[in-house]
Amino acid sequence: MENQYFTSDELHVKNRAFLWGDSVKVSFFLRNGGLIMDEECYFFLMASMRKMRLNIPLTYTLEFFQTLFQKEIIEGKGISNGIINFQVFRNNDGMTLAKSSVSYFYEVTEMADVLAVHQRPLELDLIKEINVNNNLLSNIRVHCPENIYGVIYAQENDLDDVILLNPNKRIARTTAGNLLFLEGDVIKVPKQTEGAYISPLMENFVTFLHKNNLADIQEHEIIAFESQKAEEILMISDEKGMFSVGKIRNKTFETSRFSGLVESWKKSFNS
Repeated sequence: MENQYFTSDELHVKNRAFLWGDSVKVSFFLRNGGLIMDEECYFFLMASMRKMRLNIPLTYTLEFFQTLFQKEIIEGKGISNGIINFQVFRNNDGMTLAKSSVSYFYEVTEMADVLAVHQRPLELDLIKEINVNNNLLSNIRVHCPENIYGVIYAQENDLDDVILLNPNKRIARTTAGNLLFLEGDVIKVPKQTEGAYISPLMENFVTFLHKNNLADIQEHEIIAFESQKAEEILMISDEKGMFSVGKIRNKTFETSRFSGLVESWKKSFNS
């Protein structure tokens, strides 16, 4: 199904998102006709806008977004399950950039269940020609040429995605999201200071596992070789959903344990 697009104003070519990548993007999640994790996603949007020195309108309350998505997507388009990729960009109308107004654009990707692991496991590989930074802006979804390069590299090499390293040659993330490495009862997650994305979807998942003693969650600095030591790997993308990793180079991975943990997490939303 083709994605649905919505904007706050008529889009013009002469906008700072198109010309300069002057925007931030955050995902919201629709499940069974309602928003889930909406508070976490909203506060992440506010934090991302502050980091990029975007002017936050007084109207941008949690209730504003809840009403907007209910009216335009759930009621207007009849979409009950999917991912809303919401992008805010700076306009060219202020005396200074910090005082310029903002507009928004968002698209909706409809899917059966945003909390389900996609059926086909991914094939990944490490990319060493480029790396991603690990500073204040590396953790939010802003314009990133490294992602574009990585996506093209993956396509040209018949891969689903690539693992991006930071300047210290440690694992940061993929172009689409974060990686979780399962070894025994321990799930290792790259630290945000390593260049990993802040992810409301992943944070909700690992918080559930921790509270219910289903796994020992550990934030780590992970060298590239450790990807080969994991028993299972899960990739969580706020933009695209959840994926098992089936292969990295010549190493294949199981998928059953992470799938079971995700199923337990899903059931917690129905209770």
